[in-house]
Formats: sequence, C-alpha cells, structure tokens
Amino acid sequence: MPDQPIRGNEPIRLDLPASRSALAELRAGDEVRLFGPVYTARDAGHALLLEAIERDGELPFGLAGQTLFYAGPTPATAEYPAGSVGPTTARRMDFAMRAVLDAGIVAVIGKGSRGPEVRDAFTDNGAVYFAAVGGAAALLGTHVTAAEPIAWPELGTEALVRLTLDDFPVFVALDVVGTDLYETAPLEWRTDKEAGQ
Repeated sequence: MPDQPIRGNEPIRLDLPASRSALAELRAGDEVRLFGPVYTARDAGHALLLEAIERDGELPFGLAGQTLFYAGPTPATAEYPAGSVGPTTARRMDFAMRAVLDAGIVAVIGKGSRGPEVRDAFTDNGAVYFAAVGGAAALLGTHVTAAEPIAWPELGTEALVRLTLDDFPVFVALDVVGTDLYETAPLEWRTDKEAGQ
C-alpha cells in the first residue's frame, strides 16, 4: 500500500490508517477515495472517549492513529454489512475535538462546517477533516465491506464500530494548514459568478 496519496485526474486514493505525511499532502477541496478501517463515533461515543482519555491518559481500543467517522450505521442487509451509513453533523463533536486529536486521532469524517477553535486543533495536530455527502447514506453503505462491533453496544447506533471502507468518496474539508473548504468554496463561487456577469 502506498504511503502517499495517489494523484492524477482521478480522485486521490488514500489508504487507512493514514500516515501524517500522507495527510499533509492533501488540500482543502481535494476529492478523495478512502480504503481501509474507520471507527464510528458520535456524541455519546465522544463523551466516552473523553472519559477514557481523562482516566487513562490515552485513547481506548488502539484508536491512536486511526480515523473516526461520525456515523451510525444501520443493521446489515442481504448484500451489505452495514446497510446505510451517512455522515452526522460534525459540529456536534466539536466539544471533544481538541482532546481526541491531541490523543492521536489523525482524521475524521462528517458533514458540515466546524467551529474556529476546532480548526486550530486540526492544524496543531496535522490532522484532516473529511466531508462526506449527506443524504446519500444508502449509496455510501455500498462502499462498506465489513462492520465489526468494537465497544459500547448499549449505545445502539452510537456504538463504536470498525467499518472497512472501499472506494469511499469524501472531500477534504479542513486540511493540515488550516484551509477550510466551507469558507473558501463560497468565496470562489461568488468570484466566479461575478466574473461571469
């Protein structure tokens, strides 16, 4: 597996878990396809991660160096191990971002913009925020090849689940140098529109 993202006219391929050097090559707006493991965690899961970090001084379950996906996969179907799996609004996890990134999470997947304090946490840690398209959970579920429960089954859809992704489509929303797609894209659109008038 290559350590660096593969570039060209096609979307960039990124194998997970991603190295920080590979993440450093990505820029806001890049179209990326993810291959490999991610771990689902939403609000309740992040609260438990914070408890573990405070108690043990580290992330549980070997999560350091991994990618978190803000998602609650539905039960398996006859064809796919996770049914549908769509991104949750990322800002809901802002309360925990500094701690989980400082503890070793290298990337996260969600949807929507992040708060300004979160941007600093990403740049300080050389981490990346990937945005997945909301409203396409059934389609995204076809890019999951395995789903393994890891912890907190009592949380139901908020349990910690290890998903294996195959050609999973995302965009770089926040890169390691602090460029935020949710800020730059509207400006570029406005400039292009004005230029076309």
